[in-house]
Amino acid sequence: MQNLTAASRELFRRSPDEVFESLDSLYERCVADKQRSQDRWHAPLEIRPKPIEGRLDLELGADGVYRMNDWSFSQLCKFSGVSKDTLNKLSPQTAGQALLETFPGTGKPLQVLSFDRQIRSIHGASYMRLHNLDLLNIVKEFATDFQPPQKSKFNNGTGLYCGEQDMFVFLIDPLGWADINGEAFAPGFFLWNSEVGRRSVGIQTFWFQAVCANHIVWDAVEVVDFSRKHTANVHECLTEIRRHIERLVEKRDERRDGFARVMANAFKTELGDKAEDVAKVLAKHGIPRDLGRQALQLAEQAGRFTVFTLVDALTRIAGNHQYVGDRTELDQKASGLLALAA
Repeated sequence: MQNLTAASRELFRRSPDEVFESLDSLYERCVADKQRSQDRWHAPLEIRPKPIEGRLDLELGADGVYRMNDWSFSQLCKFSGVSKDTLNKLSPQTAGQALLETFPGTGKPLQVLSFDRQIRSIHGASYMRLHNLDLLNIVKEFATDFQPPQKSKFNNGTGLYCGEQDMFVFLIDPLGWADINGEAFAPGFFLWNSEVGRRSVGIQTFWFQAVCANHIVWDAVEVVDFSRKHTANVHECLTEIRRHIERLVEKRDERRDGFARVMANAFKTELGDKAEDVAKVLAKHGIPRDLGRQALQLAEQAGRFTVFTLVDALTRIAGNHQYVGDRTELDQKASGLLALAA
């Protein structure tokens, strides 16, 4: 089993304006980004820095003057072979002159992605763009039952993020629980992309047992990774990403049917008539004596010591634990009891 931390890292690095409440709101943002963005091809000689009103803009031949954001300025500096940190210490006029003298004047045309009157990115001819919207169209078509995890208390993180540089999506199926080797797992996936070359495009699918408040995915199995760089034929990865999601959904449906049978048996399977006999069964499966006693008291209220009433009682007790590790460990032991109803 693995603990996956990609979504947790995204949670703590995102600013509030990059957090989206729902998949629909993220989708609308990506639609607008694609509609307002335009690729412009210019020979290196047509791309010239231009100091204006205390800042450094970029002139794109007959297309006029555009502002740069931090990412596109970084790319311009990379093309010129000049340190961004050094240029930031100079006046716009001096920085512009340094770029004029170092920016290549020959070579293949460069592709400049503009957003209204701002430049989002600058790339060479080999870069192939893939829009976030293309990925979300696949999600909306093939992952209809998936949704973001519980909202984090930190920054109201939702698992749905999109900023100037990249997009990250974390989705799970909260009703897709299935039995894998006698334990309960649910499916989920991470999806990421950058329209401006900040990161690769890719997906990671998995089955997990818990997601904590900091969006760490605990005890994941069957973790499958796929990613591609934004080079020639990158659009072919859309087919591969669709296949990964389809496989996850197909396996969920197969396993969910089996899990339903296990749960039906869990409602009927009794672990004993007397509390002391059931306590021995719980101890045999690693349930501490004090927690087993609490679980028996809760299950006794239901009138029967079935697998379901005991698992339900232990799950409720786990929810009262202060520490994530303790909750996860008890949840795992409770899920292990389901094997008695298989």
